Amino acid sequence: MNYHKSKRIGRRILSAFLYIAIFACTGLHTYAAPASLEEANEQAEERKSLPIQSNQIENWPAGPAIGAQSAILMDANTGVILYAKNIDEKAYPASTTKLMTCLLAAENCKLDEMIKFSHNAVFSIELGSSNIGIDEGQSMPLEECLYGILVASANEVANAVAEHIAGSTDEFALMMNQKAAELGCENTHFTNAHGLFDENHYTSAYDLALIARAFFQNELLTKIGNTPSHHFQATATQPDDFIERNKHKLITGEIAYDGIKGGKTGYTDEARQTLVTCAEQNGMKLICVIMKEESPEQFYDTVKLFSYGFTNFSAVNVSENETDYSIQNSNFFNTSNDVFGNSKPILTLNQNSYLIMPKTITFDDLDSQISYDTSKKNEVAVINYYYHGAYVGNATVDLAEDTPVSYDFTEKTQAGEPEKTQEPNVIVINIKTVLMSILIIAIILIAIFVIRSVINSYNFLDGGRTTRRRRRMQKQRMPRFTKHPYVKKNRKDGPRFPSSRFNGFDL
Repeated sequence: MNYHKSKRIGRRILSAFLYIAIFACTGLHTYAAPASLEEANEQAEERKSLPIQSNQIENWPAGPAIGAQSAILMDANTGVILYAKNIDEKAYPASTTKLMTCLLAAENCKLDEMIKFSHNAVFSIELGSSNIGIDEGQSMPLEECLYGILVASANEVANAVAEHIAGSTDEFALMMNQKAAELGCENTHFTNAHGLFDENHYTSAYDLALIARAFFQNELLTKIGNTPSHHFQATATQPDDFIERNKHKLITGEIAYDGIKGGKTGYTDEARQTLVTCAEQNGMKLICVIMKEESPEQFYDTVKLFSYGFTNFSAVNVSENETDYSIQNSNFFNTSNDVFGNSKPILTLNQNSYLIMPKTITFDDLDSQISYDTSKKNEVAVINYYYHGAYVGNATVDLAEDTPVSYDFTEKTQAGEPEKTQEPNVIVINIKTVLMSILIIAIILIAIFVIRSVINSYNFLDGGRTTRRRRRMQKQRMPRFTKHPYVKKNRKDGPRFPSSRFNGFDL
């Protein structure tokens, strides 16, 4: 065992003894913890009888009774709530606070930025609380700090990151509260970056799920938050070499469950056990939040809720089932040609919008409301769907993008290569516009015909003199024609032609 590792272990042991000594001397139950493990389990058993709000929805799948004071199961992509138990009740988050800390760190820092540990960052945390033994004056890159916070739940690392970003832990807490408000949190107030107990540091199961949604949208944070253990190697600015293991039993595999994407544990005497976990199965990505539970039941509660969600619910694509708002039926959503030539679609129902629905109901069982209150780019309206008042998701009506024509690669050529088959075009004919166009063209043609006829019968430029002159000339020619030398005049029958030939011409 090298010197640095011995020093680190010795510091942790000393901190633990000092904490126990102070607690024993004062005799104060600072965090109002249960007097015994038996009492704690009794309280957890009593919490199983608390009402589950989601079970009160008509025909909604009945969720399990669990010992947590509050809990929620939410779809990470749509925000649909599958299970709800006291989800708006304020509670202490403990170290699940660190999800927000890391989210702000990822948004405001680069991974290679060096984080220096101040005296306050190292020594302001409570004795015996989670740490990785970093000394004052040492430094680590942000990426290593994120592993320290999410895998080892190190409080001094959370402090150092907060100071690096905001200048002080108090200023960082203001950033945390501002971010929480942006995410839609209404029952949340943070006072520190690590989650150690403070009466004014609280959140709710619903708000913590909103924070987790934003956290798990970040691929890097999801990867780090799903790490069973991490090896911290010695560097010039941090001389200790050690391995830290995650305490989340669903991440380490100690409690097996398929599709785990990551999470964060938390514990203080006042908060009890708290847990945030994300799992993905069957096209659904669910977030489970457990607050105020006893160990190890927070993990088994999570497994129960995940199994409940993946078993009883499914993702349903809106565009494949919607008929009430299908503008495709009125030839408005799906068009590529109109009567005047090639044109583009104007609006389209988002093909990626889907709902999270109980498997026992159909799409026709849902109620819907359309809202035009949206400020997102290329988004015209939002259709919200409900089942007996419970929100199950939405679909957006978007301005159609200039995309290439889609093809169906179902038929094969003789060479074995797919043959592109263009989707049939829907022709749009605006009857009103067509009739008006035909009427205008007809009026123009009639007017041209009338004007031309008038011009041909009367010359407006010389007052009709040309027409009269032509008539006089025709009258003058007639007598000369009747006196032709080869025409004999019969006073009874009028002029006639002789039957004989003259000079080779037939008259």
